[in-house]
Amino acid sequence: MPDYAQLLDVEVQAFLAKVAEFYPPDAVDLSIAEQRQVYDRMATAFDVGRPSGVQVKDLPFGGVPCRLYEPNEANGTLLYCHGGGFVVGGLDSHDSICAEFCAGTGMRVVAVDYRLSPEHPHPDDFNDALAAFDAVRAAFDGPCVLAGDSAGGNLVAAVAHVRRGQAAGSLLIYPALGGDWSLPSYVEHSDSPVLTTRDMHFYMQTRTAGKDKTGDATYAPLHDTDFSGLPPCVAITAQCDPLSSDGDAYVQKLNAAGVPAIWREEAGLIHAYMRARYMSGKARDSFARMIVALNALRDGKLPDLG
Repeated sequence: MPDYAQLLDVEVQAFLAKVAEFYPPDAVDLSIAEQRQVYDRMATAFDVGRPSGVQVKDLPFGGVPCRLYEPNEANGTLLYCHGGGFVVGGLDSHDSICAEFCAGTGMRVVAVDYRLSPEHPHPDDFNDALAAFDAVRAAFDGPCVLAGDSAGGNLVAAVAHVRRGQAAGSLLIYPALGGDWSLPSYVEHSDSPVLTTRDMHFYMQTRTAGKDKTGDATYAPLHDTDFSGLPPCVAITAQCDPLSSDGDAYVQKLNAAGVPAIWREEAGLIHAYMRARYMSGKARDSFARMIVALNALRDGKLPDLG
């Protein structure tokens, strides 16, 4: 068991203490309704509001509820899918994050309110992400970048596989891509702060309604057998997160197929650290690197993340 008191600095530990005020470590033992309530309360506690100059309105794309963030003059489009284990989260939980991506890149951002499990198990979540992407591509000219965190990273990666050649690039933020649980991060950080492998098992079982989805790339992009023709990709993960090895494994498969892709593991950070960007210097610096990555991917390039 890693010594997280040593791995995590005082700022990250303060963030975890604040999370614990709103979100219990055994949240998966609550009812689904209770999980959503505590998650929403936690998200509200970390919401910092929207930067000036971003216009926001809710409207559907492809029949899927979405939220559109627009700068004064958009230089591209970003389709964003939120995290939350496919069970919790929504447009409000990631509102300020999407607004800051809009302000930082100059791209319009379309946040997708995909349907959640268990009421709508896979593939409903994926189908919503795909429908929204198709509608966004039809609605706006110019490059479209895919991005998402955790569960959302899974969804946008799956969209990239099904719609090869249509996205300019993808940014996957501590994504859950269906990696082998014998990979290093799953073993070393199985009981990490914020996300444990026990939590992951609950989310996976809830999302699949107990069905075996092995080999289905729309469920787990790492299960695909063809990684050619995919867009340039940046995967940014956290050191103290069981999912970190997914980013590494995915980028290795992309590189082996000739796809430009890079993986960066952020030292001393934990799953869901984007919410810590106003409490932690490490999280703030990583969020800035995400902005750099999005700008580069929009232009069809990989960023220099240092």
